[in-house]
Amino acid sequence: MKTTSNYIDNTALWRKIAQLAENTNTPVYLVGGAVRDSLMGMEAQDCDFLTLSKAVEFAEIIQRELSGSKIVTFPRFNAAFFFAGAYKLEFAEPRIAWEGLPESEIVRLDLGARDFTIDAMAVKLFQDDRLEVIDPYKGREDLQQGILRTPGAPDDALSDDPLRIIRAFRFAARFKLEIAPELLDAIRRSSGQLERVAGERIGEELWKIMELPHPSAALKPMFDQGVLKVILPEIAALAGVEKHGYHHHKDIFLHTLKVVDNAAKSGADTVTRFAALLHDVAKPSTRRFDPEQGYTFYGHEDVGARMAGGIGRKLRYSAERIKLIQKLTKLHMRPVNLVSAEVTDSAIRRLMTEAGDDLERQLLLCRADITSGDPRKVKLYLENFDRMYQRMQEVEEKDKMRAFQSPVRGDEIMEICSLPPCPMVGKIKKALESAILEGIIPNEYEAAKTYLLENMGKWMEESR
Repeated sequence: MKTTSNYIDNTALWRKIAQLAENTNTPVYLVGGAVRDSLMGMEAQDCDFLTLSKAVEFAEIIQRELSGSKIVTFPRFNAAFFFAGAYKLEFAEPRIAWEGLPESEIVRLDLGARDFTIDAMAVKLFQDDRLEVIDPYKGREDLQQGILRTPGAPDDALSDDPLRIIRAFRFAARFKLEIAPELLDAIRRSSGQLERVAGERIGEELWKIMELPHPSAALKPMFDQGVLKVILPEIAALAGVEKHGYHHHKDIFLHTLKVVDNAAKSGADTVTRFAALLHDVAKPSTRRFDPEQGYTFYGHEDVGARMAGGIGRKLRYSAERIKLIQKLTKLHMRPVNLVSAEVTDSAIRRLMTEAGDDLERQLLLCRADITSGDPRKVKLYLENFDRMYQRMQEVEEKDKMRAFQSPVRGDEIMEICSLPPCPMVGKIKKALESAILEGIIPNEYEAAKTYLLENMGKWMEESR
């Protein structure tokens, strides 16, 4: 990490805030991650400001001046934030007792209460082109040397907020840092404290880990240090290779890490990456040994979908996000089961219809799930999968399955069959759709109407 300068470039946004700070006689400091990112040559979009005055009132002034989004205030913490375009701007008063202290001491003590030295830096906002970095805990030096440590005693820092345990692994992976030995020792001692952290805060940190280019760079050390066992015991339980006679099965945890990284490498969105993390979560509970087949995991996708729901709720994810993760988990075996040359177009149509708008996510997850220690096997499996994908594209082009529904609509079914609105109308519509899915008739209006006329008597008789 090259971070030799003691200055960072001022931006138009920061200069504007500096101007308003001077106009209101309010000392304002840019602190934390924005300083770190600027030193590393990265654009800082999350900007935290230390305000040595009424932070909420000053935030309201800035929000009005910048025509920002609705302001969110935290009166208990003397803090507020809002969005101005792509930027999140947060203003807060010092987190320490600061009345009567010199300004420089207030800043030093406030920085000392932050998570890591690389976040314990500040610049006082002026309208100058360059801003001098205040760095009492040698954060720039730690960035340059690739070390992650806390400003003070690591046990105290982690006790103040145990979520810093997870954040340490995320930062180490994101910035390619080595966690200092004394911090790693404290993490091992303190990991149990994560049980008192709100689920939504842990969920947010895990989501950010899933957004990394290589999520395993954080997940594997978290497992090694016993952290994953505390926050995601279901995933930690995937570790280990079992052997029964000549039969054995691979370490599901290491396989899962490969799948997550494959998904990230493919450009999959975060929800698909999280589904990759959970896709085999039920294998330990569904594992059985068959003398002829070896280890089996029948139904692990269905059980896994239910477990994914429980994990999502524990992490306080939205109902919509949980439902999608469950769907991807439940269907993750379906595409690979269609790689056989004998598979019918109707089977492909059924998967496409069931996956619906999430088909691309489903295919990315399935492709990411192709792992093996034998490169030849991986090459063969990928070739088979790509052939299946080509067939799927052909079927999609032919049948336009993305927007599939019966060409004969419900109101016309009622008119042709002399039916009032009733469940029978839905049953007939479903029968038409099934005929198309099975390839009995093409996905065309005239063919569907003819099929309806030919079979409506039989369907209505069967329903009596």
